[in-house]
Amino acid sequence: MDFATFEKFTRNTNSEDGVIARFYDKAVKTDELSADGLPKFKLKCFCEIRIKDNNSEIFNQPADSEKIRRFPLEYERYKQNKKQVEDGTPLEHFAFLDVAEIAGLKLRGIFTVEALANLGDERTENLQLNKERDLARKFVERAKGNLSLAEWQNKEQQYLQKIKTLESKIEALQQQNTTRSNNNEKYIRNMQRRS
Repeated sequence: MDFATFEKFTRNTNSEDGVIARFYDKAVKTDELSADGLPKFKLKCFCEIRIKDNNSEIFNQPADSEKIRRFPLEYERYKQNKKQVEDGTPLEHFAFLDVAEIAGLKLRGIFTVEALANLGDERTENLQLNKERDLARKFVERAKGNLSLAEWQNKEQQYLQKIKTLESKIEALQQQNTTRSNNNEKYIRNMQRRS
C-alpha cells in the first residue's frame, strides 16, 4: 500500500471507540537452540490494546486475524512502518525531531526520514512541516555523499586484502628461495668434498 492509499484509508476508517490498538514486533524465544546452546529468537507481530480511561488494563497478545480485522487502520500503519523502515532511516534516528513530533508524523503514515523528505509541497504546508522537510532533505542529500564514502571504504578493504594476499605470496617465494639457496649451498659443499 503506498502513502496516498494509506492516507485515504486513514480518513475512511475509525478504530473502535474508547479502544486504542498498536501492532508491533516482539522477539519471542523459540524451542530451538543455537550451535552454542543458547535459545533462538524470532520476530512475531503482537497487538497492544488499551482501554480509554483505564490505565491498569493493557492487553499484549500475538496478533491474529481477529485483531487485524478489528483494527485495520492500526495494522495498515504497522505494515506501512515496516515497509518504509526496510528502505529508509527510521525517524527515531533523525536528531532534529522530538518524540512528540515523531509520534505525530507516524500517525500521518510517515515513518522514515526519506518519506518526510519526499513530502509534496501542498502536504508539507498542510502539516506545517516546512522546516522538518527541509532538514530531512539535507539529511538525505548528505547521506548520498556517505554512500560514495562507503564505496571507497569497501574498495580500500579489497585493496588491503589484496595486499595481504600478495605479501603472503612474496613470503612463500622468499622461503622457497631460501630453501633452494640452502640446498644449492649443500650441493656445492658436497661436490667440493667429493673433489
